[in-house]
Amino acid sequence: MARTFAFVAPREPRPIGTLLDLQAERDPTAPALTCGADTLSRSELARRAQGRARALRAAGVVAGDFVALALPSGPAVLELAFGCWRIGATPAPLSHRLPRLELDALLEVLHPRLVVGDGEMGAEATRLRERDLRDGPAEAEAEPGLVAAHVKAIASGGSTGRPKIIVDHARSVLDPDAPSLGMRPGDTVVIPGPMYHSAPFGLAYQALCWGCHVVIMPRFDAAETLGLVERHHAQWLYQVPTMMHRIWRLDAERARYDVSSLEIVCHIAAACPVWLKEKWIEWLGPDRVWEVYSGTEAIGATSIGGREWLERRGSVGRLLPGASVRILDEHGDDVPAGAVGEIYFKAAGGRGSTYHYLGAEPRALGEWETFGDLGRVDDDGYLYLADRRTDLIITGGANVYPAEVEAALDAYPGVLASVVIGLPDSDLGHRVHAIVEVQRDVASLDVEALQGFLAERLVGYKRPRSIEVTFERLRDDSGKVRRSALRDARLTAGGTP
Repeated sequence: MARTFAFVAPREPRPIGTLLDLQAERDPTAPALTCGADTLSRSELARRAQGRARALRAAGVVAGDFVALALPSGPAVLELAFGCWRIGATPAPLSHRLPRLELDALLEVLHPRLVVGDGEMGAEATRLRERDLRDGPAEAEAEPGLVAAHVKAIASGGSTGRPKIIVDHARSVLDPDAPSLGMRPGDTVVIPGPMYHSAPFGLAYQALCWGCHVVIMPRFDAAETLGLVERHHAQWLYQVPTMMHRIWRLDAERARYDVSSLEIVCHIAAACPVWLKEKWIEWLGPDRVWEVYSGTEAIGATSIGGREWLERRGSVGRLLPGASVRILDEHGDDVPAGAVGEIYFKAAGGRGSTYHYLGAEPRALGEWETFGDLGRVDDDGYLYLADRRTDLIITGGANVYPAEVEAALDAYPGVLASVVIGLPDSDLGHRVHAIVEVQRDVASLDVEALQGFLAERLVGYKRPRSIEVTFERLRDDSGKVRRSALRDARLTAGGTP
């Protein structure tokens, strides 16, 4: 019987800082967190979080503070996050690979009490290395039951490249006996995404609170992800479309892995190309594949299962209870039914109830706010994404949505990922330019054959006028891409790669 994938309302929320202890009391030797060859039991993870909390408090962190965690994805990020919650502080996971200038810009916006990281930072905040925060004196033990006003703070540069922090208005409480999204206590949950992104981080700490065995990765690898599912008999797998694409491109190698234990594959973070979603549903069956559309701001969300999706190909589902949705044009007016416009949500508690920005202002019309995505709603209330307004290319007066072109490019054999941008054109205003990532062992990509492939799938004005081939990774492990940086680099080079 297929699992129920649902958002479960908490009945008895408790402080998150106490929940590792609770799960350890229930089964101290059960596996809690795995990364690489190392697995921590529930009792081991709880003890580490206790030590981290004492060390953080000894370093001067108090309830209400932000703590920046500029660390590689690994157990330390989650240990320190739970340490923060134990003392009523808010963790802010950041990428340890950020250039110093970008990291400093984020820290200037965040104003953390403490920065944990091994790199050099110019910010004025106190900085300590992770190894210096593994334990603290007994007198620094926090009183039980402290709750942070904000469960997390997540950095986002977005397509604009301007640093901002999204501060979650959810308090650090969770019901340990109300698991959501199809998870069950004792499940093994594989989360190959980086801990500095909202969804992987949020899913990981919630799954630990619900008594699951969480398996994370220092960095995403397609074959290793399937290997982890097989070795740990995982029931639940987090994915983004970029990961799904790289796993699908394993071709015959994919069949070597036994993934029959999987009951839920949940993909988030970006629109999934229709062809790729179809392939995963064919592979695993429609009852295992689920999609969630939302944002770190949590102003609204939709979900859809594979069986329902087959009847509404391309949809990201219907709105979950609580929020409202409208599709508006550039003047702020409602578009006709079924027409594409910008997607606006009104959160259940009204504007400002779910988050606030540091370093930016929300895009809002009264009580209605937007992630910046374009889309449409059909007569039955199903939402379909088009693209982000900032990514829209207007060429010769026609609108081109990069995601649609990228979906066609990614379906071509040998293409690992693609990014489509608009470059200035004296005749068209902007021309469609495609950057295509291939494997290093690919001798060359037949661009003419690729154009023929696209001609069967896209109308003429949507097809790239120029195609650039690269071996460099275009998207990070969460499928994110900085289009503005790619565009600026090519403009600096004269607009022609």
